[in-house]
Amino acid sequence: QVQLVESGGGSVQAGGSLRLSCAASGYTFDSACVGWFRQVPGKEREGVAAIYIFGNITYYDDSRFTISQDNAKKTVYLQMDTLKPMDTAMYYCAAAWSIYSSSSCIDYFRNRYTFPKWGRGTQVTVSS
Repeated sequence: QVQLVESGGGSVQAGGSLRLSCAASGYTFDSACVGWFRQVPGKEREGVAAIYIFGNITYYDDSRFTISQDNAKKTVYLQMDTLKPMDTAMYYCAAAWSIYSSSSCIDYFRNRYTFPKWGRGTQVTVSS
């Protein structure tokens, strides 16, 4: 059974940092695409970053965020620096497996495809 468990959320002041973790199990990690998304109640879910595990290729739009992986631990991390109140949201990791091209991972990250598995989320709150 595929499982994704997020951790590392919390409350931080503006300018601070957090590192989120997404621990995966139940699928072949090496051929996965893993993404981080965030959502605020009443707003659409927003892609934050994604990583294509096989090629260690990363995608993100905001340079304050860095996605990385630890293959041995089957864990993907999201390092968030210089946090702002606007970053306050529930953060979710999502995964798709048996991915054999980096372009497919981009398609998942850009919501052209829907990730088949999602975690329950971890709350990040940034105060001013």
